Amino acid sequence: MAGKDLSKLYDFLKKAGTYYLATEDGDTPRVRPFGSALLYEDKIYILTAKEKDVSKQIEKNPKFEISAMDTPARWIRVSGELKQDNRIEVHNAILEEYPHLKSMYTAGDDNTNTLYLLVDRAVIYSFTEEPVVLEV
Repeated sequence: MAGKDLSKLYDFLKKAGTYYLATEDGDTPRVRPFGSALLYEDKIYILTAKEKDVSKQIEKNPKFEISAMDTPARWIRVSGELKQDNRIEVHNAILEEYPHLKSMYTAGDDNTNTLYLLVDRAVIYSFTEEPVVLEV
């Protein structure tokens, strides 16, 4: 069962549009922009390709951090682990939500990689208000 604030986290990421996912490559941090987020079966999913370095990094170390801003004065930091779930139903759902990605990804192929966030901590920060810890 998802925490009571899962939809708040999802809404924040959707409003931000672009969020930045940090992973580890050996002893070096790697950060890249992402734009896909799907709330499906009480989990937030993201999409990438298995052939990309980010997938290989997550396979070696599933810990992540995400940062995003939804206004110039408000941002979120999310940390936890990414778990792979490559059921065709998940592929189809995220590709329906982001049809422009269908030119790069195909549901059920050997390259499409859908992962869900297993969140340890999610906090919304602001320049004008106290931090809000989400119960995800």
